[in-house]
Amino acid sequence: MAYREVSVFEIREVLRLWGRGEGFRAVSRLSGVDRKTVRRYVEAAVAAGLVRNGDEGQLTDLLVGEVVLRVRPARPAGHGAPWETLGSEKETIKAWIDKDKLNLVKIHDLLSRKGVEVPYRTLHRFAVAECGFGRRQPTVRVADGEPGSELQVDFGKMGFLVDPESGKRRLVYALIFTACYSRHCFVWLTYRQTTEAVIAGFEAAWRFFNGVFAVCIPDNMKPIVDQANPLEPRLNDAFLDYAQARGFGIDAARVRKPTDKPKVERTVPFVRGSFWKGETFVDLVDAQRRAEEWCRVRAGQRIHGTTQRRPAEVFADEEAPRLAPAPVDDYDLPTYPKPKVHRDHHIEVDKALYSVPGSLIGQRVSVRADSKLVKIFHRGQLVKTHLRAEPGGRRTDPDDLPSEKTVYAMRDIDTLKRRAAACGEAVGTYATALLDIPLPWTKMRQVYALLGLARRYGDDRLNDACARALDAETVNVGLVRRMLERAAEAAGETAAPAGKVLSGRFARDDADFAVTRLPTNGRTAGDGAAEAPLPGFEPAEVSK
Repeated sequence: MAYREVSVFEIREVLRLWGRGEGFRAVSRLSGVDRKTVRRYVEAAVAAGLVRNGDEGQLTDLLVGEVVLRVRPARPAGHGAPWETLGSEKETIKAWIDKDKLNLVKIHDLLSRKGVEVPYRTLHRFAVAECGFGRRQPTVRVADGEPGSELQVDFGKMGFLVDPESGKRRLVYALIFTACYSRHCFVWLTYRQTTEAVIAGFEAAWRFFNGVFAVCIPDNMKPIVDQANPLEPRLNDAFLDYAQARGFGIDAARVRKPTDKPKVERTVPFVRGSFWKGETFVDLVDAQRRAEEWCRVRAGQRIHGTTQRRPAEVFADEEAPRLAPAPVDDYDLPTYPKPKVHRDHHIEVDKALYSVPGSLIGQRVSVRADSKLVKIFHRGQLVKTHLRAEPGGRRTDPDDLPSEKTVYAMRDIDTLKRRAAACGEAVGTYATALLDIPLPWTKMRQVYALLGLARRYGDDRLNDACARALDAETVNVGLVRRMLERAAEAAGETAAPAGKVLSGRFARDDADFAVTRLPTNGRTAGDGAAEAPLPGFEPAEVSK
């Protein structure tokens, strides 16, 4: 039982009842003072001259004061001798607590070894009062700020709910919004703590409040904060983009610092106890509908313990007029992948392909993809913008591909025909005949082979060969190639590429590879003598 100090009026009542002839048990029952305590005070009063069954006038202040002194000896500092004993050991006890991190049980043992015998309870009270043991750091109450300026946000676990689709029990979270000035709150229920769920909750909150607050103070949650920092937290790109679109600032709370958002911290248990517990919901949609009604009526119309006003009324009168206009259109939630540019000059975003300039092959790019546009960034610079494609689709800009491969990659039949026509009229007609089929792109390689013959034998020869093939009504690139080869053999020419032939990079004269033998002059090679030079042979000078 905790210690309780008996007041002067209670002592007077105890002595009055005893003086009327009541026993110790009756006095204890009637006065509410412990029977042992009654006995001590009565014995002290008898020793001070109190007479039983006497006049109540003898219970003077002087008598009561003397009784108190006999039962409770005077303590100059308000504490007993054990406390005074610990006072001399204060610095030692403080060092054990702060530096050595010892618990009080160990400290009590160490004091006993030093001959300092005090009750453990006295040691505990002394350590708390004098040495800062177990005491929380002092704090200050922060001003609520201007109406409509701050909105505190936090997640809280509510409980389990059966999902009708899967038939399984799922944990429900509540994303709770609390206005700092009015204490008006909104609850958004969700199964998941993702960026998509948080943004959906914010959108619902703006509709509930019919406006946007200037600053939001969220908990240090992963859907909003990628990397925590007391001064400069790194925010999630998706949520930061959303905040910019809706026009509010973000002041994320520090890690494990609930005092940064005390108002919403106090709202979480209130929501759990007043709204969720003891209720039965059909599904999450039913729970959300009832949560909004609870926010408007039960939570909004109650008398708040701190402000002593109704939160919904304060919000409507003072905060709502100062909020930014609520968004009209639904937020187009984008994704922010970071794909790698492949060798085919494309990246993959949500199972669709988008072309990227060839200089970025092998590098990673940042992408912002919403339902309409796909924006591609590299090192902070916008390098490409495409219309959104369906999964399995493709968006390719010919300018992103190498010029020599653009026609083939894009299956540009018209450009290929123009290239063939540039080599000659007959070549253009021959290429048109090759491509004049239901699936012309299947013959593109043959047209490329035809253009290769122009580079090998020249435009004029190829044009004549194509003209003869057309006269014979034969459309076959292999036939044209054989015609050009046979004509070259008949003319005694070797097929060689038209134009200047470049020599190899490391080509040398044939004489540099000639092998010469030194004469031996009749001596064998084993004798080390040089052979006689052959007639007309001048030995080359051998460098040492």
